[in-house]
Amino acid sequence: MFRHNLKKLRDELADNDLEAAIITDDDSVYYFTGYFDYLHMEFGRPTILIVPRGGESLLITPGVDLNMARTHARVDRIATWNDGLGDEWRAEIPRAVSGMRKVAIETRRMPPLVRLYLDTLIDESSLVDVTPLVSEMRMIKSEQELQLARHAGEVANVMMNAGREAIAHGIPEYEVALATSRAGTRKAAELLARHYDATEMSPNTHFLQIMASGEDIIKTHHRASTRIMNCGEPVFLCFCGMTDFHRFKLGFDRTFWIDVMPDTKQREVYQIAVDSQAAALKVLRPGITAEEVHAEYAEVIQSAGYDYPFRCGRGTGFSFLEQPQLVSGDKTVLQANMVFAVDGSVSTPTFRAQVGDSFILNDLGHEQITRHPTSLEEVIIKN
Repeated sequence: MFRHNLKKLRDELADNDLEAAIITDDDSVYYFTGYFDYLHMEFGRPTILIVPRGGESLLITPGVDLNMARTHARVDRIATWNDGLGDEWRAEIPRAVSGMRKVAIETRRMPPLVRLYLDTLIDESSLVDVTPLVSEMRMIKSEQELQLARHAGEVANVMMNAGREAIAHGIPEYEVALATSRAGTRKAAELLARHYDATEMSPNTHFLQIMASGEDIIKTHHRASTRIMNCGEPVFLCFCGMTDFHRFKLGFDRTFWIDVMPDTKQREVYQIAVDSQAAALKVLRPGITAEEVHAEYAEVIQSAGYDYPFRCGRGTGFSFLEQPQLVSGDKTVLQANMVFAVDGSVSTPTFRAQVGDSFILNDLGHEQITRHPTSLEEVIIKN
């Protein structure tokens, strides 16, 4: 898969009269090489992939990660650097781009530290933004990626079930997060052992659980806290960020209630959220534009008297956010083998409801890869 992606990048460079691409986004580095490091720019250590149209590909990475790079990176050459020695990561770049008149960089994703250095080597008129080209390449998933997506869906489903089972009167939110993490990790480990030769790919979930309960339900990206949940309260669970199986990401959300739903207004808002997702799914298929899916979702929400909503969904893959986005203004025509997170949501000053799932587009429309009931009867958790 990775060698194929790298070859495809070279072909795109040739077709667009570009002499080389400098890739610095860590998810794109993985997409083209199979190599990942957990430190990257968070620790001030750039990893840089240089792919010339012809000639050998070069991965520049910190020396502390050399053994990982040797194991995973599908590149022609690896160059390492160490903190404080010589020119560090800068040392290899001048020779790699010497004499080039048209170099493609990820303008919107390149760390400022690296961009500032490149500006001393290459005239700005010689730099071209490769982000749109790479984004378009990554929109259509390979069969290997689609398998990862389906397995990520299996992990997500187990996590949602575990979270639901942990929600109860008198229980702190963090206990729900612990339950989802344990369940997801065990399912991921099972899938890795059964289907992959990936002993170095961690099964552990490592993203703070997005959830909110009671009056905090209006805080969209609230993290699990020490708050004690109570009977009659709504509880929101979101696994965007946590469903990261073998580096493939999905979206998955549900809203629940503990024992009863005392506020009938919440019932109405929740049903509109469910209906808005259903409206989007009715038209989600290849051949339609991204913004047309969003329009169907938004119509349900706005016709019910609620504010213009955030985007209906987004492409996912090895990044949390990929192109296209299901939002007003995105005119990308959808194609088979794209993967999307598709939401339904309504927000009010005192309550918000959201349901979301992930889907693979196919010739028949779409395949749902995350599943959990949405009917009002089934989202009220009886303890």
